[in-house]
Amino acid sequence: MRKVLYLLNYAGKAGTERYVETLVKYLSADGLVQPFFAYNEGGLLVERLEAMGVPCRQITMRRRFDKEAARALAQLCREWDIDLIHCHYLREHYTALLAKKYNKKIRVVYTNHFVLANDFITRLSNRWMDKRQDQMIAVCNKGKEQLIANGWSADRIQVIFNAVDPEAWAGDRSESTLRSELGLPEDRFVMLCASRFADDKGHKYLIDSVKRLTQLTDKPFTLVLAGDGPLLEPSKAQVKELGLEEQVRFIGFRKDIKNLYKGSDLYVNSSRHEALSFLIIEAMAAGLPVIATDMGGNSDIVNDEAGCGLLVTYDDPDSMAGAMKRFLEDPDFRAACRENALRTMEEKFEIHKMAKATYDVYEKALHD
Repeated sequence: MRKVLYLLNYAGKAGTERYVETLVKYLSADGLVQPFFAYNEGGLLVERLEAMGVPCRQITMRRRFDKEAARALAQLCREWDIDLIHCHYLREHYTALLAKKYNKKIRVVYTNHFVLANDFITRLSNRWMDKRQDQMIAVCNKGKEQLIANGWSADRIQVIFNAVDPEAWAGDRSESTLRSELGLPEDRFVMLCASRFADDKGHKYLIDSVKRLTQLTDKPFTLVLAGDGPLLEPSKAQVKELGLEEQVRFIGFRKDIKNLYKGSDLYVNSSRHEALSFLIIEAMAAGLPVIATDMGGNSDIVNDEAGCGLLVTYDDPDSMAGAMKRFLEDPDFRAACRENALRTMEEKFEIHKMAKATYDVYEKALHD
């Protein structure tokens, strides 16, 4: 059994934290990994991992090239007899690579969760740090392309899609309390978006799309917006200004995400930046078809082969509203996408396949 230290700067409640929690749960359950966790800023993930019995430790990481943090990390790895560090953002990635100087046993795997270009200085430092790197994981094909463009060696990058457990999302509409909570009838068409209210999540454009949809159809519908974040209040103000209080409902940050999926008919992603969204594949596992922007790794999920939904142009309300209208008015298309979503999730985004592929990368890092 390999001792793996999962290293994260901020242990909050977003997709990267979900990725770490998922790996810890399934790799340890399969007897492949004994997990440990270190972080800079605490949050919900620390609570969840501690509840699972995972040893957790705080390490201050002030910047990318932090030798003091690297020494502390190297010492922690000696204390816990760690075989491999799995990290997820550049700050802790650089810290882990620097720690190899102080602990020769350490091997490092880095997962890139974004499709974002680095600036010139960062690309130069990436090339310099690349000689220390063991293995890297990109969660989508465009993510691998971007890693290479950012200065990392292609031959050490593996593409492994994020994944979920289909059993965790099984069930039907009768299990959900969402509609009764909001006073929505069973025949109302309900769309769900559960992204954090931040600039890159596209809520302004999504709300504009809902306004456009009201001009395209007379059929009743509701868009449920779950989540919190800095742009929540501006989004509420936009809904009020556009007179969409009947069509858009805000429900705040929710932990009962399965309950929300089961009460909905369609999942909507409006993001400008995505690698491979857990929310999209969770929604598919819960039986929801998907509308997603053609950004980042969304096309690895939603495409003609999958047949699970529609890709739309980012920041184009006509494109988004047209896709919404088709799902709203074409129940046969909606049903076909629902079945294809379940099939695609099993074929490409099933958790045990992802966990095994990730463990194989660990072994490659330890033996190359």
